[in-house]
Amino acid sequence: MSRIQLVLPLVAVLVAGCGASQQEELQQWMQDQRASTRPKVEPIPEPKKFTPQPYSQANAFDPFSNQKLTQALKRETAQSTTSTALVAPELARRKEPLEAYPLDTMAMVGSLVKQGQPVALVRVDSLLYQVRPGNYLGQNYGKVLKVGETEVVLREIVQDAAGEWIERTATLQLQERSK
Repeated sequence: MSRIQLVLPLVAVLVAGCGASQQEELQQWMQDQRASTRPKVEPIPEPKKFTPQPYSQANAFDPFSNQKLTQALKRETAQSTTSTALVAPELARRKEPLEAYPLDTMAMVGSLVKQGQPVALVRVDSLLYQVRPGNYLGQNYGKVLKVGETEVVLREIVQDAAGEWIERTATLQLQERSK
């Protein structure tokens, strides 16, 4: 037999012996660490004592009473009816052509008197329209109240922050041509 063949089994036995001793040392170290380590658990504090407070509002007005809810519903219905009555005629009538455009896209470019009635000339998309009192402009149900030499006064119906329909006044000012 050659020397290599003899040395190889001897080396294998030595390596196997070293591995087992390291494994045992590791196992022993782990056991020692487990035995010496104790978790620090702080005790839970005692719960605070509950002291009930007397209810002093027992004789006060109940916010959930049927009477209170009925009054609130009546108020809301009355406001809604008033608000709806303001916009209902506008929804029932036929829309005019200038109601398709926002008011800020229109420009008053002149005024004249035709058959004794004031007429405003309004330009929208490079087209000129004649507007008289009673006509409608803009997308907020704007009804022309007055046509003057320098402005058109409208009454618009818009929703406020609470969703209620309200009237407001708007004007379309005469636009001077810039050169």
